[in-house]
Amino acid sequence: MKYNFDDIIDRKNTNALKWEPAILKERFGEEDVLPLWVADMDFNTPKPVVDAIINRAKHGIYGYSVRLDNYYQAVINWQKRRHNWTISKDSIVYTPGIVPAINYMIQAFCETDDKVIIQTPVYYPFKESIKNNGCKVVNNPLLYDGEKYTIDFDDFEKKAKDKRLKLFILCSPHNPVGRVWTKEELLKIGKICIENDVIVISDEIHNDLILGNNQHIVFANVSEEFSNNSIICTAPSKTFNVPGLETSHIIIGNKKLRNSYKRILTKNAIGGQNPMSIAALKAAYNESEEWLEQLLTYLEDNVEFIDDYLKNNMPRVKLVRPQATYLAWLDFRSIEKDYKKLDHIISKEAKVALDSGHWFGTNGSGFMRINFACPRGILKEALDRISKAINK
Repeated sequence: MKYNFDDIIDRKNTNALKWEPAILKERFGEEDVLPLWVADMDFNTPKPVVDAIINRAKHGIYGYSVRLDNYYQAVINWQKRRHNWTISKDSIVYTPGIVPAINYMIQAFCETDDKVIIQTPVYYPFKESIKNNGCKVVNNPLLYDGEKYTIDFDDFEKKAKDKRLKLFILCSPHNPVGRVWTKEELLKIGKICIENDVIVISDEIHNDLILGNNQHIVFANVSEEFSNNSIICTAPSKTFNVPGLETSHIIIGNKKLRNSYKRILTKNAIGGQNPMSIAALKAAYNESEEWLEQLLTYLEDNVEFIDDYLKNNMPRVKLVRPQATYLAWLDFRSIEKDYKKLDHIISKEAKVALDSGHWFGTNGSGFMRINFACPRGILKEALDRISKAINK
């Protein structure tokens, strides 16, 4: 069937974090901002997923639920079909979300004051998870040449030699800069981690949202050696716009690592799952690939729209062209480098809610992250507001 991603859907009064006026007031100081910030989509979830949830709801009893073989097989088939990655049922571990999972991993593999390395600018809950669990953040800042972000391997290798460094949280594809890491890049950084006994946590929640001709490589699929030293975090939440259903599958090939992680889950009484999320996951992975293909085409067109709009209306604002995700990293530094002043321009004058670049690390100052998983009419309205504010 043909999906219409241009439909503007009113999300107000639905307890939507992204659109709730009280949350916008708290976060941006204004209730009436146009929200293109938090990473969920303003598109309807695929019809097979909606139908599956409705059918499950009609049953009328929402008791404790169990994951059966058809649940696991849906995950296994999807990874094989979309990523050419063969996994076993035993390797799949459920958690309510990837951010909770990362917290549990830090508890499983680190002691107080151990260190975890991240690559800023990066998804800010990584840093929060590390600090909340009594560990220390080590930063390996990405290098930016004005066009593209790359990894500083010399700096990474130097920091990886620290005996207190236990984990590396890889963001792949990278949020917010939109990089799809090449096999060569993964090989280089993976070998450094193996040589220094650093376990790799690869957050691959956006790995189905690959744009253009780019190709995502699952970190654990590079080699058996990499699989034995890594934990892969995936979920249907970003792919099919179901983050509120809180389901993710953490894939751990190494039995020793898996058992250590599962002990922490047991300690925290994690195991049960929402019956709606079970129905949704199976419908998403088994029946919604057509929707995803149409979505990717629409997202690619939105990237082109942003690029053309900036060149024609805001040439001093630069798009760091995303290779994946539905999040674009915008460089406003030629207009304003001070993040407080830039935040004021965007939220107070333009009346648009974007993720401020400094949330992702100090090297994000002067940048903004825009969520372009929305109808083009909303995207244009946001860009019109920003253009008017900065050109004033």
